[in-house]
Amino acid sequence: MAMLDTIRLLTQPLARDSFPEQGLDGQIVAEVLKEELLLDGNSKQNLATFCQTYATAQVSELMQLGFDRNLIDKDEYPQTAAIEQRCVALLADLWHAPDQPVGCSTIGSSEAAMLGGLAAKWRWRRKRRAAGLPTERPNLVCGSVQICWQKFARYWDVELREVEMGADALCLTPERMLEQVDENTIAVVATLGVTYHGLYEDVAALAAALDDLQQRTGLDVPIHVDGASGGFLAPFCAPDLPPWDFRLARVQSINASGHKFGLAPLGVGWLLWRQPADLPDELVFHVSYLGGDMPTMQINFSRPAGQVLAQYHLFVSLGREGYAAVHGISHFNALHFAHQLVRLGPFELIHDGDPHRGIPAVVWRLKEGCEPCYNLYDLAERLRLRGWQVPAYPFTGSLADTPFQRILVKRDFTREMADLLLADIAAAVAHLQSHPISHNLTAAEAASFHHL
Repeated sequence: MAMLDTIRLLTQPLARDSFPEQGLDGQIVAEVLKEELLLDGNSKQNLATFCQTYATAQVSELMQLGFDRNLIDKDEYPQTAAIEQRCVALLADLWHAPDQPVGCSTIGSSEAAMLGGLAAKWRWRRKRRAAGLPTERPNLVCGSVQICWQKFARYWDVELREVEMGADALCLTPERMLEQVDENTIAVVATLGVTYHGLYEDVAALAAALDDLQQRTGLDVPIHVDGASGGFLAPFCAPDLPPWDFRLARVQSINASGHKFGLAPLGVGWLLWRQPADLPDELVFHVSYLGGDMPTMQINFSRPAGQVLAQYHLFVSLGREGYAAVHGISHFNALHFAHQLVRLGPFELIHDGDPHRGIPAVVWRLKEGCEPCYNLYDLAERLRLRGWQVPAYPFTGSLADTPFQRILVKRDFTREMADLLLADIAAAVAHLQSHPISHNLTAAEAASFHHL
């Protein structure tokens, strides 16, 4: 049978368009799939993604242990549920929450952000109804955000008032925020590590402006902090930043990604509210058909517990010192890369990976006024020939026609890899200069995935 299956797979493709009538030997199919997956990119060279591409043997073992544990079934797996709540308690301590915070794990920071937005909409609507005011036109104010907020606005019928970038304002400023806020604003989203350029928005300044607005007008607008990246970086690498978390009374919820700089495997995010009253009861559902009474607030339902188990393992095994060391190395390597990059071509740094300014990423553009025979889309395409995924993409607003380029420096991006990439950039620049391109690539033609 196995020999016949081998012959079939050598001479025929795997099923693509119609469900197969007969099965094939599972081991042989697995081998064919493994070979097919060789066509994927090398995840270690994927410097576009914010997600972790490194896992220890212990984390892999815990993932395997949790693959058949349904995290939603808290009656059947009470200890797993308890471990999830320990993670929430540790994050509450990390983000300076008051006495009774409430939170949960999610599939990722996008789901967590949407849940935070939903809670803000429900709170706003409840307050408006109590005052006898209309509730038909909610809006959300933010800077240039990750696409999950655009999804939230479209899926849940909220006007997104996204303040786009200008050459002199890459982050949301208090002045531009106040131009958009009104009585229908459900919340302001402040981003700790903007996806486009990695810089931290000044949450404390935004909160102070909203405090002043309330004192002058009575308008009370909460802040949701999108800490998808920075929520697991700032506490360890920039603890002296101005307050950005629950130390600010105006911050009512925070989301973060466990599988980004939380260092966990793909598939876990976190959301915390300041206090139980900030999570409307209408968003909590009670499930009984799995046995017992299980309150659930996530958008998703069944999912394996391995990512949460791995996250708790990382919290305990690394601690504050370990996270500071791991991320400190990433920031160090980012700074090294940035300072060497500017020697290789007409590059202007937007962010060099300074931990007090943003996440461990390096973002650059071609110097203004400089017109080499190539653009950053051409450079990104050339680097792909060496396996590197270094995306080029435009910003927003007045910078929508200007390409920028970015690398994410994560746990497994070593100094050696940084130097190898620098050497490949130097070679790519030299090639592009000696072989002028008659037609430069555009953003649409380059089409590299940039995780915006």
